[in-house]
Amino acid sequence: MEVAYLGPIGSFSYRAVKLAFPDAKLTPVATLVDVIEAYEEGRVDLALVPIENSIEGPVNLTIDQLFHQSSAHVVAEIVLPIVQNLLVVDAKRAPEKIFSHPQALAQTREYLSEHFPQASSVPVASTALAAEIVQQHPTLAYAAVANLDAADFYGLVPLAKGIQDVAQNNTRFWVLGEKQPHIALPSTAQKVTLALTLPENLPGALHKAISTFAWRGIDMTKIESRPLKTVLGQYFFIIDLVSNDNIKYACKEMESLGITVRNLGKYCIYEGEK
Repeated sequence: MEVAYLGPIGSFSYRAVKLAFPDAKLTPVATLVDVIEAYEEGRVDLALVPIENSIEGPVNLTIDQLFHQSSAHVVAEIVLPIVQNLLVVDAKRAPEKIFSHPQALAQTREYLSEHFPQASSVPVASTALAAEIVQQHPTLAYAAVANLDAADFYGLVPLAKGIQDVAQNNTRFWVLGEKQPHIALPSTAQKVTLALTLPENLPGALHKAISTFAWRGIDMTKIESRPLKTVLGQYFFIIDLVSNDNIKYACKEMESLGITVRNLGKYCIYEGEK
C-alpha cells in the first residue's frame, strides 16, 4: 500500500501518516494540491491531507480542492496533537530568521514575538522544509519551527520546546481513499461529512437544511462556508455530523427542497499521540 502526504520527511503530515500507516510505502509530495492529484490519478492507494487546526482553523486549500476539483472520498480522520519547537544548529546563537509553514508561524506568533522580537519570520511550504533550510545553512543564525522528528532527521537541536501559543493544539487530517483502511491507532467515534449547495430561490435555505438534522436528532458538530467561486455572495457549506442512520433521510429531504448534497464520506476518527 502506498500513501501520499505533504512532505518532506519530518513534517507533521509525515508524523500523522507514519503513526497511521507504519508499514505502508510513504510518498512525500510537494504541495497539498499535488497530494490530492496523486490519489486522483491513481499513483497512490491513499492520500493524507490536513483539514483543520484547532488554533488557526480550516485549511481552505484542502477544502476547496476537494470540493471543486476532486471526487475523492474521506475514509478516515486522524487527530494529531501538535507540539511546536524552535530548532537550530547552535543553541548558543540567537536566531535572526525563523522559517516554518505559515500555520506553524501563526500558532507560535506570540511566543516568537516575546522571545525573539528581532528575528524575522519566513513562511515556507512545510515545517520539514524549514528544518532542511536551517540544516543547509549551518553558519547562519537560522531557526525552524517544527516537530522533534524534524530535529532528529535534519540533525538540529531544540532551542525551545512546546512553543505553541495555545497548549491544546491539534490538527485534523483526512485520509482519502475508496474504502476504510486499517489504521494503527485507537478509534474514538464515527462521523459523516456533507457538502451542501443551496438553491438561490429558497428563502431560509440554510435554516431548512439544518432543520432536517435537528428534528431527527442528528448531532451537527461543525459547519463552515466557502465561496462557490461563481459570483460574490455564493457559498457552499461543509457540515460534520455524528454518524446516524437518519442522515440518509435528511439528505433525501434536502434534495427534495432543491439543495444539492454531496456526501464526502462516512469515516472513523482516530487519535494520534504526541
